[in-house]
Amino acid sequence: MSPSTSSDASERPGTDRRALLAAAVTVLLWASAFVSIRASADHFAPGALALGRLLTGSVALVVLLAVRRGGVPPRQAWPGILGSGVLWFGVYMVVLNWGEQLVDAGTAAMVVNIGPVLIALLGGWFLEEGFPPLLLAGMAVSFAGAVIVGFSTAGSGASPVLGLLLCLLAAVAYASGVVLQKPALRYATPTQVTTYGCLTGTVACLPFGGQLLSDLARAPLTATLNVVYLGLFPTALAFTTWAYALSRTTAGKMGATTYAVPAVVILISWLALDEVPGGLTLLGGAVCLGGVAVSRLRGPLRPAPPDA
Repeated sequence: MSPSTSSDASERPGTDRRALLAAAVTVLLWASAFVSIRASADHFAPGALALGRLLTGSVALVVLLAVRRGGVPPRQAWPGILGSGVLWFGVYMVVLNWGEQLVDAGTAAMVVNIGPVLIALLGGWFLEEGFPPLLLAGMAVSFAGAVIVGFSTAGSGASPVLGLLLCLLAAVAYASGVVLQKPALRYATPTQVTTYGCLTGTVACLPFGGQLLSDLARAPLTATLNVVYLGLFPTALAFTTWAYALSRTTAGKMGATTYAVPAVVILISWLALDEVPGGLTLLGGAVCLGGVAVSRLRGPLRPAPPDA
C-alpha cells in the first residue's frame, strides 16, 4: 500500500482506533524514557547520551527497514525528514538532556509541555489543519494539568535561567520537528520517515562521539543498558508508532496526546522507583488525561463539498 493510499484510508471510520493504539504505545514508551534518562544522567553527558540513544535506534531501524524492504524515501519526503531529523532527533534530545541537568524535572516538564501548544498553532497555520474548538479546549485543560504537575514536583531551589531556556528550546525543536515530519508522511512510509530521521539526528550528533566513548569507558553496565533501552524502545519503536499515528491524524491531535506523558511518568515512577506521588500530583495527572480525552473527541461533522 502506498503512503498516499494509507493516508486516504485514515479518513475512513474505524481506522483511527489503530492510530490511538499506536499513540498509546508512544506515550507509554516516552514516559518510561524519563526513568531511564534519570538512571543514566549521572554517567553520560547530554550530547553523549543523545548520540548513544540515536546510534542504537538507528541500527534497529535500519535492520527493520531492510527486513521490510522499505527502500529509500522519494525526493518529496526529504525536506521534512531532514528538518525533523536535525531538530527533533538531534537538537531536542541534546538540549532536553542538558536542560534537565540544570532544572528540576517538574519545571522541565512544565516548560517542555509548551510543545503541544506550539504544534497546534504551527499545524493550524502551516499545515492548514485549522483550530478545532475541542482540540483547543482539550489542550488548555491538559496544559493546566501539566502546570499542576510541574508545581507539585518542583524543587524549592531557584531554577537557572539557562536551564529554562534550554527546555524552551527543546519545546520549540519538538514542535517544529513534528510539523516538518507531517508532510513527509504524505510521500514516505512511517518506517522510512523514522529511520532516515533518526539517521539524520545521529549524523548531527556525531561531534559528541569522543565524549560518548569516554563516558562508555567509565559508565556502569546498568547505565549503558539504559542507553540501549532508550535507543530500542523510546526511540526506534516509539518514534515509529508516533509516525504511524501521525500519518492517520492531525499534528495538533497527536501533540495533544503527548500531554498524557506526565501522568504516565508519575505512575511508572511510583511502580519502578517507589516514588509515591502527592495528592496534587495525582490531580494534575488526572487533569492531563482528561484534557487528552477532550482533544480526541470528534466535533460536528462538516458537510462534504459539492464535488466530493
